Amino acid sequence: MNISQAAAHSGLSAKALRHYESIGLLVPGRSANGYRDYTSADIETLCFVRRARACGFATEEVRALLGLRDNPARHSRETKALVNHKLAQVEEQLQTLLGMRATLRTFADSCAGNESPDCAILQKLSGQTA
Repeated sequence: MNISQAAAHSGLSAKALRHYESIGLLVPGRSANGYRDYTSADIETLCFVRRARACGFATEEVRALLGLRDNPARHSRETKALVNHKLAQVEEQLQTLLGMRATLRTFADSCAGNESPDCAILQKLSGQTA
């Protein structure tokens, strides 16, 4: 199938497919006229990549996961270790975001939001105490 059909079947854009090819995550075959020719196995790989990226895995992490998927001698502990590492990163990011949310709430609550030029938010961001 051609790139637009593969994009539709995988839920990715043609641009994403070209990008994944350019970085070696997937190398589709070529037809006699030189056009990309995607197989059902390529679509499975693209769907795997899409799902892994949706879980927050970076390109190199996806590459490692694909390597594990394609290795019949793999050990599931390797995959679990990758997922646990990503989970720890997400937990850390979540804590950072929760702290940011609390700070932004404090900022919003401190500002009158009226016609006055005085703004507690700008004062706090400037390091001034209000």
